[in-house]
Amino acid sequence: MPWEQELFALLDDLEQQADALYAADRELELLDRARSEYQQVTLAARLQASVGREVGLDVRGVGGVTGLLDRAAAQWCLIRAADQDWVVPLAAVRSVTGASDRAVPEVAWSPLARLGLSSVLRRLADAGERCVLHDVDGGRVDGVPRRVGADFVEVPVGEDQRAVLVAFATLAAVQSRD
Repeated sequence: MPWEQELFALLDDLEQQADALYAADRELELLDRARSEYQQVTLAARLQASVGREVGLDVRGVGGVTGLLDRAAAQWCLIRAADQDWVVPLAAVRSVTGASDRAVPEVAWSPLARLGLSSVLRRLADAGERCVLHDVDGGRVDGVPRRVGADFVEVPVGEDQRAVLVAFATLAAVQSRD
């Protein structure tokens, strides 16, 4: 084989080695970038992609809540179970099963998904909906929400209708009471 062919063969071999090294390096870079980007994905974004699916939530102070994920928002989600509905603040969720592998970025959310927990509780108060408010320590308040403050909901209870103020920070779930 003439020396020019040997030189070109050597150069071709070096070029293939360089391509292989570049591809391996690029793959590691893409994996690292994907891992880095995934740090930005929130639980709410994963739940947004799971709307319409059967999911199971482990909720502090309540335990398991299973049903159809009907709505998901930045602060809460709505689970429609066989015999009742559950509004669950995401801060009280310990784990989720049955969620989609995908996520929906916040810019693609409906304006309704941006409504806070207070909006949901105001709607319950306006409708006069009887419910059970569960706290993260297992406590319960049964009644019709009357008013909603910035960080609490007021529920009259007992024969004397004394007001019990339930702080949002301790609220684990709101269960419909038909």
